[in-house]
Amino acid sequence: MTGNFDRIWIGLGGLAGLTGVAMSALAAHALTGLDPASLRMVDSAVQIQAWHAPALVLAGIWAPRGGRLARLAGAAFALGTLLFCAAVYLHALRGISLGPVAPTGGTLLMLGWALLGLSAFRSR
Repeated sequence: MTGNFDRIWIGLGGLAGLTGVAMSALAAHALTGLDPASLRMVDSAVQIQAWHAPALVLAGIWAPRGGRLARLAGAAFALGTLLFCAAVYLHALRGISLGPVAPTGGTLLMLGWALLGLSAFRSR
């Protein structure tokens, strides 16, 4: 079962990369009417999404050696990216605030990096 999660992190990393590129193109070509603050929010979410797409792939590749901590890092990256980016995109594009969802996502992303780093020190 653990091998399936490794593949899931790689697949989700590919999906995050794909949608990150799409959002970047959307921001550059279709969202030109957004106010500067909203456009900066979209750019920030795109940047976070772009950084964490390869992090998910890395977690999936590393997981057979990094074990449970690497798999938990993948989960933190996946959930953190979803929460952070969805909350920021919704706020920037629709004016919908999800309260503490973006900071919760950001905290999960930081946790993911800590878990990934720890997994290197505890690898088999």
